[in-house]
Amino acid sequence: MTKHFAKWAAKQNIPEHELHRALEEIRLGKYEANLGGHIYKKRIRFKGKGKSRSGRTIVCYKKGDKAIYVHGFAKNEKSNLSNKELIALKEFAKILLGLTDKQIIIALQAGDFMEVQP
Repeated sequence: MTKHFAKWAAKQNIPEHELHRALEEIRLGKYEANLGGHIYKKRIRFKGKGKSRSGRTIVCYKKGDKAIYVHGFAKNEKSNLSNKELIALKEFAKILLGLTDKQIIIALQAGDFMEVQP
């Protein structure tokens, strides 16, 4: 997950096991929307609430390669991404999916990315 997303998830008090579970569901093809350009929308449960009253996450995902949380929002904050946000996220996904394993390790060491643990 990106540093930006990690801050949002911590603020929302999302347990890490929920983040891991959501990634596993995406890998199994269970998500709310494929927004194109390797961008997926996935509901996530906030602590003490059900999925329908919680949040939405945006994940950059390429099957068999990488899955990176890049954005999150509470359902009561907004209903969906704007077209401008979606275009920006698709461009961001191109950059993220182009990173080498070495570049990802460097980003993890620098604190720009955080790994989701089971």
